[in-house]
Amino acid sequence: MFLDYTREFFVKKSLKNNLKTIKNEVFTSNIQTIGLLVDESNFRHSKELIKELESNGIAPKNIKIVAYRRKFDKKKEYSRPTFGKKHIDWRGQITEVFLNEFIDTEFDLLISYYEEETPILMMITSKSKAKFKVGFSSVDDKLNRWMISTTMAEYKLFISELFKYLKSIK
Repeated sequence: MFLDYTREFFVKKSLKNNLKTIKNEVFTSNIQTIGLLVDESNFRHSKELIKELESNGIAPKNIKIVAYRRKFDKKKEYSRPTFGKKHIDWRGQITEVFLNEFIDTEFDLLISYYEEETPILMMITSKSKAKFKVGFSSVDDKLNRWMISTTMAEYKLFISELFKYLKSIK
């Protein structure tokens, strides 16, 4: 329990420092690669979300997804790379290799698919090297370049609005 408080303290501290240094990239090209950061604690339709992205012309091989679970079970086999609080050490550093690779990948677009301000998810979004970040309007507006006002359950609306705006920028 004390470790959880310490971990959360350092994650929030790291997040606060990252929010001070965030630079807003300018969207200038077509979207080829997408990083998808999903909170699967509250959303169980990740496959459908990916299908919506594919139906808008994104190749499946160009979509990389990581999922967060509030209750992560080490014994359970997950269908996609999944992490929880246990993958962050007591100093707020990420200990999972696939998560560090996700953060270091320069995606054309990062979709932060969570609507609750969870410090771990916010930290991953802020550390991401993605060129352009999109998320929900209910999350801190310093994290994402674009915010879409909808709920997680309305994933079809979220994707259609996203691509409508992306097409208008081109």
